Amino acid sequence: MRRNGRHGTAPAEAGVATVREGSPWRARLAVLALLGSILVPLVTAGLRSVLWVPAGVAALALAAIGVWWILAHTGVLRAFGLVLALAAPLTVLALYAAAGMLWAVCLSLALWVLALAMARAARPAGHSASEQAAMAPRHPWVLMNPRSGGGKVGRFDLVDKARAAGCRVTLLDGDQDVTELARRAVSEGADLLAVAGGDGTQALVAEVAAEHDLPFLVIPAGTRNHFALDLGLDRDDPAAALDALTQGVELRIDLGYAADRVFVNNASFGAYAFVVTDPAYRDAKARTTLRTLPGLLTGLDAPRLRARADRTCIDGLQALLVSNNPYGRAVDAAHPGRRERLDSGLLGVVCVRVGNTAQAARIVRGPRSGGLIRLSAAAVGVEADTDTLPVGIDGEHVVLPSPVVCRSAPGALRVRVPRRRARTSRVAGGAADWPGVVRMALGPGHAKSPQARSLEGSEG
Repeated sequence: MRRNGRHGTAPAEAGVATVREGSPWRARLAVLALLGSILVPLVTAGLRSVLWVPAGVAALALAAIGVWWILAHTGVLRAFGLVLALAAPLTVLALYAAAGMLWAVCLSLALWVLALAMARAARPAGHSASEQAAMAPRHPWVLMNPRSGGGKVGRFDLVDKARAAGCRVTLLDGDQDVTELARRAVSEGADLLAVAGGDGTQALVAEVAAEHDLPFLVIPAGTRNHFALDLGLDRDDPAAALDALTQGVELRIDLGYAADRVFVNNASFGAYAFVVTDPAYRDAKARTTLRTLPGLLTGLDAPRLRARADRTCIDGLQALLVSNNPYGRAVDAAHPGRRERLDSGLLGVVCVRVGNTAQAARIVRGPRSGGLIRLSAAAVGVEADTDTLPVGIDGEHVVLPSPVVCRSAPGALRVRVPRRRARTSRVAGGAADWPGVVRMALGPGHAKSPQARSLEGSEG
């Protein structure tokens, strides 16, 4: 029995989900790098090195204030913010250099980043989306947008290659209804739907594929193609995705919904969504953003969002991002902004709440600052003191009635991918479990938690 995002039935029986064991060598490297990041400043500067961290944090706080003034103000204060954002970190670096400690600071920071990346990578991965062998489709249909990605369809000769693979190709001319084209293809017997285009077009056709429980094929011919990246596809070789027609496997993944609109990546609310609705944004992105943001962040009519996720209510937000499965942290050194999995059945929620200079300075404290809030939920409601909300859905900008309820549709989409493809590495999404990493580094006898060892001892 299959699980459908709209009807909530059970998931499809598929292959066994894989679990990766923890990596002892990564754990050992993490511990060594962490020790090195501490020892380098101590050996170089002795007890004076304790001043390095507060000096660096102060520089970051001042830089954050400068960025806030750039975004939230105009005129002299914006110019002063630019100076502060550049001068604060440069001044601290200059002080380090004058004391002969710049190389040690850089080395210590690099070791700390390496330690954090290895500690997160050492943890056992969760269940990945299971793969199921797939039969070659008899009547595959492909929608191609010749303008996507600066003309990737033409550069990679995708039309001829798709036809040679047995696909019926429809070219999008800009005036057609994408959803209607996909539904017409299904009514004419298509047993696989594919898209060569951006994520917004992918989402529209994916919705039709999910409605009819048909396999869906992603051909990364757009500009960014984050969806293809998280599926492990090669964005530099879009034609390689066609291998899935003859040498493919099938995955069951989730879809996200914002009201009745599907998204494969994310739906954005607040300041960014308001900026991109400005007609001038398409031709002058930076200028339009700088002109519009001050009013959106600090003006009397600045939008203030409320988010309700499970039992959590967060008020006074300037921006909010709801993603189809949670993203890894932006500071993840290995894979920033990547999703660990696409089948968790949860939405990722990132909230931004910075209303004044003090809050901007505190944001360097991370999650404890209250300025940047991350959580996961099966559903989240977004509302404001307006009747409608502008929303950016996979790069497509729409206006929806407020409140907007976003939800996950677990296992709603069958995705066909090549059997041979780049495997997406585990995205480090949470804080490093240093006690667990140390136990793993010490070897099998220490890998278990103290509670587990105590239990085994009592049983003996």
